[in-house]
Amino acid sequence: MENNALTNGECMIKIAVDVMGGDYAPQQIIKGSIDGAKKYNAAVILVGNNEVIQKELNKHDISGLSIEIVHTDEFLIEGESPAFTIRNKNNSSIMLCVKLVRDGKADAVISAGPTGGLVASSVHILGTFEGISRPVIGGPFMGFAPNTLLFDVGSNVDSRPEQLLDFAMIGTVYADKIMGIEEPTVALASVGSEEGKGNRVVREAYELLKKTGLNFIGNIEGNDIVQGKVNVVICDGFVGNILLKFSEGLSIVVSNWLKDRLSYNLSDEDGKNITAELQHRIRINTHNGVMLYGVNGIVCKAHGNSSAKDISDTMAMVKNAVESDVVNKLRTGLANIMSKK
Repeated sequence: MENNALTNGECMIKIAVDVMGGDYAPQQIIKGSIDGAKKYNAAVILVGNNEVIQKELNKHDISGLSIEIVHTDEFLIEGESPAFTIRNKNNSSIMLCVKLVRDGKADAVISAGPTGGLVASSVHILGTFEGISRPVIGGPFMGFAPNTLLFDVGSNVDSRPEQLLDFAMIGTVYADKIMGIEEPTVALASVGSEEGKGNRVVREAYELLKKTGLNFIGNIEGNDIVQGKVNVVICDGFVGNILLKFSEGLSIVVSNWLKDRLSYNLSDEDGKNITAELQHRIRINTHNGVMLYGVNGIVCKAHGNSSAKDISDTMAMVKNAVESDVVNKLRTGLANIMSKK
């Protein structure tokens, strides 16, 4: 493993970036890392093939920036199983990024690579909070319901009932400690609001949630989610990822439709502002990444088709997570909940 320090500037935080993951890697990932380092006064560790990274860096002005390179020829490929990753690619760019956090050489990880590999690497290397079996990706996802959070949005495609309970506890602490929502309500996404509706996992999770001290209000249907009738919506990552991407696609289709209708009556600028607002209202921009909660470190999954701007924006979110001590707030909040179970 080669570590090549290009500059030695003092920065508040240091972010390990997997430059080999994503549809537009490494060019857009590296450019976004440079832009984010300049804009948010962050140090970056670019993890990937040294020759490729150096070639890209030569295209940019990096004077005054703190940039290091950690070399590896291994990287994860979409479709590889998480178990394969752990067994056979111990020096993949994602694995090395997570190890840098574990060893205290980086404050956070950003990767646009395979979600399964990132989650598996984080669990294997960093470990989960005490009492939590699986971490979860989630947070606000719809602008029309800014105080409604969705957990899981893709990190656990198949989940057991007790894992949905874990997600509910993490979501409750996030809503309370990070978003300042007092006594956040919790509901299970289901096909009906009545008790007993849903598949076996949802029905069993319902029974578990009834016995906790969480503010559990039962099931919630999809049409009520968008109206903000609950603060924390719980589902497995299969359902959550479909909901997330459905809202992303809907925002594009509806805003384009509206733009065409308004083009006869409004200026281009006014039409652009209205459609941009509508897009945000339908879905909160997840192109600046989503956090993995429940592991002992700050890990951020960037969108697979992240552009340079998306990576730069993700660095802002990660910096805020580091400075606001998100991991310790969640760990402490979860410990308090579990002590009352």
